[in-house]
Amino acid sequence: MRATLAMVALVVTSMVAVSFLIPLGLLVRTQVETQATIVAERRAVAVLPAMVLSSQPGELAVAVSAIPRGERPCVHLPEGQVVGVSHAPENLLARTVTDRKSAAGTVPGGWVYLQPVLLDGGRVAVVEEFVPHAELTRGVTKAWTVMGLLAVCLVIASVVVADRLGSRMVGASRGLSRASTALGAGDLAVRVEPAGPTELYEAGVAFNTMADRVSQLLASERELVADLSHRLRTPLMALTVASERIGRVPGSDQLESAVGQLESELDSIIRAAQTPLSTRAAQPAPGEAGPKTLGPTASCRVAEVAGRRVGFWSMLAEQQGRPCAFAATDEPTPVQLPEDDLAAVVDALVGNVFRHTPQGTAFGVSVRRTAQSVVLVVEDAGPGIADPDGAVSRGASSGGSTGLGLDIAHSAANATRGHVRLGRSRLGGAHIEVVLGLAPDQDRGLAASWGHRRRRALENRRLRRQV
Repeated sequence: MRATLAMVALVVTSMVAVSFLIPLGLLVRTQVETQATIVAERRAVAVLPAMVLSSQPGELAVAVSAIPRGERPCVHLPEGQVVGVSHAPENLLARTVTDRKSAAGTVPGGWVYLQPVLLDGGRVAVVEEFVPHAELTRGVTKAWTVMGLLAVCLVIASVVVADRLGSRMVGASRGLSRASTALGAGDLAVRVEPAGPTELYEAGVAFNTMADRVSQLLASERELVADLSHRLRTPLMALTVASERIGRVPGSDQLESAVGQLESELDSIIRAAQTPLSTRAAQPAPGEAGPKTLGPTASCRVAEVAGRRVGFWSMLAEQQGRPCAFAATDEPTPVQLPEDDLAAVVDALVGNVFRHTPQGTAFGVSVRRTAQSVVLVVEDAGPGIADPDGAVSRGASSGGSTGLGLDIAHSAANATRGHVRLGRSRLGGAHIEVVLGLAPDQDRGLAASWGHRRRRALENRRLRRQV
């Protein structure tokens, strides 16, 4: 923008300068020529009294010699004698004598002026005044040079002024752009110093007002989430007491495990809600790469987490008569996601199966690894998704659900530079494929050993038997 403003100023000022310089330069040259011709005419008229008094060549030569050398005219007598140096052509002289009218014309080296003089006896003499080309253009070059330099200075000054104005505008707009980018990246403390023209100044003030309002809304939302989570503790406590009263009856272990999982999830929600916004803003947004250095808690293995969550859901599946299958690769499946986030993905997708398919509908969960990703697949034998492409684009189901399941899966996939695909499964129902970017395996050296791979295979078989 700054370069554009300077270019506009350069073009406009140059056009204005040229439009004034050309006519002004022509006017100066015309004025100099006119002044020189007027002087020549006056010198020619000054010789007339001497010719009236005497027309003899000798006397005229004496009279002409009395005139300064640079201003001496040339006199053409009727008898054909010439006093002085002549530059006029013969045809122009003859026309002047015949017409007895003054004449002028351009000749090689300058310009001549012929003034006829009527002598006694009807004779006609001609006074010739020659103006050299140097006299016709004296001072024109200097005047043109001065005007050109003034025009160049004017153009440079206009470009400098436009650049300074553009610098203020560009600086203010760049500051606003950087602040907007930072706010979009999660830096809720960023503000701008309003500057620049009135419009940009008002935009900066509006941005600061918007950022303050966003921070207030997020703070209110966090407080609301924390309050709701605390309100859920009362029924959770009653559920915990009820599970303890059940005692050691079949299924009590799973009930206690489910209650403990629910309590853990509530604690996680409360802790997240109480985390300062600045700390939360430092976390990568969905779809962006994570921080350069990730701690051990920021990564997990998909096969292990998926196996544990499927084992948790298998109890409910057994009660509803749902065939449940789980398959996982024996290779390491590390991804840079917190274990809680990945568990939320599995729970959301499997929970959708229970909510949107009738009891007795089979489903399966599988984990496989490709060269650069880990693929988590959840499929069922239900009615499927009527519009898979639309569901992926809008992130919400059209079957009356909230659409949070797909949204959670999308967020997790985007955080690892992956994606989500929907389709028809081999069981006849929905096929949801969550592709997660593969993370560097922190235990790669150990995983290369046969013993570590053997232990992983045994653990996966145990999880399958549990399902």
